Amino acid sequence: MNSDSSKRNAVDVAIIGAGPAGAVAAALLRRAGRSVLVLERQHFPRFSIGESLLPQSMAYLEEAGMLQAVVEAGFQYKNGAYFVYRDQHSSFDFRDKHSPGWGTTYQVERAVFDDVLIRGAAAQGADVRFGHTVRAVQTGAAPRLDVVDEAGHAYQVDARFVLDASGFGRVLPRLLNLESPTRMPTRAAIFSHVRDGLTLDASDRNKICIATHPERRDVWFWMIPLAGGRSSVGCVAEASFLDVPDEAREATLRALIRQEPTLNRLIGDAPFLMPVNRIGGYAANVERLHGPGYALLGNAGEFLDPVFSSGVTIALRSAHLAAHTLNRQLDGATVDWSADYDVPLRKGIDTFRAFVERWYTGELQDIIYYPDPTPSIRRMICAVLAGYAWDESNPYVADPVRRLNALHEVCKPH
Repeated sequence: MNSDSSKRNAVDVAIIGAGPAGAVAAALLRRAGRSVLVLERQHFPRFSIGESLLPQSMAYLEEAGMLQAVVEAGFQYKNGAYFVYRDQHSSFDFRDKHSPGWGTTYQVERAVFDDVLIRGAAAQGADVRFGHTVRAVQTGAAPRLDVVDEAGHAYQVDARFVLDASGFGRVLPRLLNLESPTRMPTRAAIFSHVRDGLTLDASDRNKICIATHPERRDVWFWMIPLAGGRSSVGCVAEASFLDVPDEAREATLRALIRQEPTLNRLIGDAPFLMPVNRIGGYAANVERLHGPGYALLGNAGEFLDPVFSSGVTIALRSAHLAAHTLNRQLDGATVDWSADYDVPLRKGIDTFRAFVERWYTGELQDIIYYPDPTPSIRRMICAVLAGYAWDESNPYVADPVRRLNALHEVCKPH
């Protein structure tokens, strides 16, 4: 990895952003023999939110040649999720699911995880440049990027194709005016890390905890145990609910944690290990995930909500689909980016969206806490929670809206 702007500036593929989508796409393209340049405006390692992976992600890391490095990094093992609401509890073991494939994964500090991935891409021959910002783009048959490094040196990159993996930076949607309204309400999150001091019998460190506020079912918390005796903890709500001055964030998060009985018992007084951060307005959408000479990966195209930790899985799925589509195009085949990339990627996104929307109405919560679930249906729900949102052998993927609505009629309180 380097920051020398005199390096080769004509490449097969230019990738904007060195996060998980960019790193995995770069590795997959390098494994097919493409020349790849990754442009990242920040320096790694750097903090990022989105710390609980889903098992579906593991297949993409394996395909990109990164699985061993991730396994050896010492992250917290994860095998499921458990939900709490007042005195109700419901636990899902991702190994007991409808879909074949990985049933375990990790809960990660993203600064380390993202650094492991992009170093893996660089080790496979990707040219990675940190501190380089894309200022303008020309799309079409001969894409060109205008780039500036931290020293103010400007240069151009000619590529056969551009992938935007810039995450919440959303570089191409901003530069090309691709944004479209999202159907998701404006929500925000406040969060930090704590020294949790959890004993083995206090909580299942191998699962993410998702807790609903006892008085407001549209307000929820995450607790993600990480390696080294710390946990990520946060609260998500409509933005106005968390609209407090910066100096009041710590007291606000502490008060909210104490209002939820399970979190109060586990980490109510645990010291915060970093300032309480806020992220808001993260839901995003575009009309199309591709255009002449470019495609959008992961959060650069669409982000729903953090409740089911789907962000990294969607990002890696997008990298996988885009790399395979692009490799066929660069080999001279005629590809249909809508049919080969946009439509199949959105299938899984729409599955997650159906689950997210029903989480906030409370319908999915009724399903999750239903006391007498049918085992086969529970395994189908578990498969989606584990990230298998593209497996259309699962009725809750093939037709999620109708199936969830019908299931709620059975599970709703009477």
